Amino acid sequence: MSIVHPFPPKGPAAFACAQAGCRVCLDALMRQHEGLVHHVLRRQVSGTATYDDVLQEGRIALWQAILHFDPQRGVTFSTYAGAAIQYRIWDTAQRADPVIADLPANSVLDALEAVEEDLWRATVREVLVEAVSQLPERLSQVITAAYGLDGQPPRTLVAIGRHFGVTKEMARYWRNNGLVLLRLPSFSRRLRQLCGQDNRTAYARSQSLTRAWLRGRRRRR
Repeated sequence: MSIVHPFPPKGPAAFACAQAGCRVCLDALMRQHEGLVHHVLRRQVSGTATYDDVLQEGRIALWQAILHFDPQRGVTFSTYAGAAIQYRIWDTAQRADPVIADLPANSVLDALEAVEEDLWRATVREVLVEAVSQLPERLSQVITAAYGLDGQPPRTLVAIGRHFGVTKEMARYWRNNGLVLLRLPSFSRRLRQLCGQDNRTAYARSQSLTRAWLRGRRRRR
């Protein structure tokens, strides 16, 4: 598919357009971030490896980063693409066996892992916020406030109770009700898959916590 327009969009829309097949946006983003490739090369290339030896590899990594970048995941493009460029240059140099000494292999891999960790955390948060939004409105508001899912600092149960005009214990009751619902597979399956908790043992542990809370609630009545 080819998209034609006289002026390429800017910001996140440019990445979406490039990923949809627009050559104008892709070329514009490549030119815009060409300096990032040169910045990484200046830090890494030494020994027998010349600048031109790895410049094309860095540009390929930049191109791939543009096609895979998701602006909604909370990681800047320079961080995401920088790690990808570093890793490709190091990997290419290792296979060709020149000397690239300025940035050790472990540092390159650590940088890439850090980006992947940031992306994973952002994805987990996105899925969690989506699950909480499916709760009954009041429980959703309480969980959001209690854990700061709206970008604000987490609020105390006292503050939440004051906001709704109820006691701290009622705010706690609502919060715990929300947590019980979030443990149900209909709310938590995708989140459990992301966190490696989509198995029988994890579900049994969750049910045990829910039963314990329900027993405690009955005793307090």
